[in-house]
Amino acid sequence: MYTILTVEDDADILELIEYTLEKDGYDVIGCLDTLKVEQILDEENINLILMDRNLPNVEGSLFIESIRKKGYSQPVIYLTAKDSDDDILEGFNRGADDYITKPFHLDVLKARVKAVLKRTVGEIDILKARDIVYKANSKRFYIDDVQIELTHLEHDLLLELIKNKDVLLSRDLLLDNVWGDSLDTKPKTVNVAIKRLKSKIDPTGEKDYIKSVRSEGYIFTTDGVNC
Repeated sequence: MYTILTVEDDADILELIEYTLEKDGYDVIGCLDTLKVEQILDEENINLILMDRNLPNVEGSLFIESIRKKGYSQPVIYLTAKDSDDDILEGFNRGADDYITKPFHLDVLKARVKAVLKRTVGEIDILKARDIVYKANSKRFYIDDVQIELTHLEHDLLLELIKNKDVLLSRDLLLDNVWGDSLDTKPKTVNVAIKRLKSKIDPTGEKDYIKSVRSEGYIFTTDGVNC
């Protein structure tokens, strides 16, 4: 299921968009402003952003432009009353994958959403979980723009945990998905590797990215988000 984040300051329009897209099988997260958008992008697997431009705290396209610089690469459709040629050109220059002007027909919205998702899903090469950024093209992890030096095994282990954030992964599952056919496949092996990984990404233990669940496994945790 695709997850769409919709940022729209008109509550009635936001509700209509949510209802329409959910009927088509999408999971929709709605916000009336941008205040928690980065947190949501960190904690949810967002496939597409629908962004109004006339927002109370920031101009929508400027906000997208700013988060693009931080490494967020989710595709964006602007859904806005700004409809001049200059506005539309400006929107594309500020990260738009498509641009829909208000008023709009719901069938057009659904068609544009489907087209952008078909074109872009699978092309995103940056993952972000809390303050950890993974760049797939270089296969490197960063915290606050500082590269984390990891072994190949630690890289695969952290990637598996982040791809399944907030999901409890058993030691046996981690052994299968990370170690594969390796001869060194005892549950204790996972414990040692996790301890070594945590010492590199959270040496002080303050961030508590990875939690152990006794007799069960490990989970990469994020906080809940409510708009």
